[in-house]
Amino acid sequence: MTSTAAFAALRAQLATLTTEAFRADLADIDRLPTQAIAKIMNAEDATVAGAVAERLPEIAAAIDATAARMSRGGRLIYAGAGTAGRLGVLDASECPPTFNTDPAQVVGLIAGGPPALISAVEGAEDSAALAAGDLDALKVRADDTVVGVSASGRTPYAVGAVRHARAAGALTVGLSCNARSELGAAAEHAIEVVVGPELLTGSTRLKAGTAQKLVLNMLSTITMIRLGKTYGNLMVDVRASNEKLRARSRRIVSLATGAPDAEIEAALAATDGEVKNAILVLLGDVDGPTAARLLEESHGHLRAALRATSPD
Repeated sequence: MTSTAAFAALRAQLATLTTEAFRADLADIDRLPTQAIAKIMNAEDATVAGAVAERLPEIAAAIDATAARMSRGGRLIYAGAGTAGRLGVLDASECPPTFNTDPAQVVGLIAGGPPALISAVEGAEDSAALAAGDLDALKVRADDTVVGVSASGRTPYAVGAVRHARAAGALTVGLSCNARSELGAAAEHAIEVVVGPELLTGSTRLKAGTAQKLVLNMLSTITMIRLGKTYGNLMVDVRASNEKLRARSRRIVSLATGAPDAEIEAALAATDGEVKNAILVLLGDVDGPTAARLLEESHGHLRAALRATSPD
């Protein structure tokens, strides 16, 4: 196919996508007062959560499948280009400080690599082979989950990542903002959050980007809940890497146990600052080494470890 013919075919394909649709009612938006534009934009954004809500069954199914594999040592890997890729990298990068995961446990791949985080890398999103190479570098295996992220649902990098991962036996999820997308068809779990045309035609960093961020929040957060990384709604696996997080760690132990400050400090000292272990020391009335052993035996689930301290 000649470059002219290929361009025409791509243009025709984009014209069919909801995320690329033109809003004639907003054709004069640049002539409106600033507050009026802000009001329109805010109203558009308010529709995103509802669109995500319509896909909750698919989201929950993908989370349960992901958690099952991660409990066996698998990884959660996001793959996308542009805004979608950056959102995946963002979500992955926030898991270690929030849930004390190994940086290799949740990984974000962006077409073009780290330089693409701050500037476009010419042609990277158009390469399925690049996605395959990036996944091969990670040695993707059956217990891994690969989430292709693409607002259009047709980005070659994201679609290629899902197809390559599925051929390797990994679980695959396709997150897009168009119905009946190529990405959704390629994945075992299709999550298609249709948010409609953007305020600025084709600018999918807006509603589509917001929708993707909401879904990625769910995928990582609820998976970590399922893996025992929380106790109720407390981040008991938080990594205290700075003063704010050290203060938060002590507050979490206090909220979970109601213990006085002196006992909290003693428990944290006995457990090398591990919040989950300190809570078990206080609530289970065990010493630091016993808390570590019980948590290891319960695969990190604090509630199960607590039950083990009072089996009757």
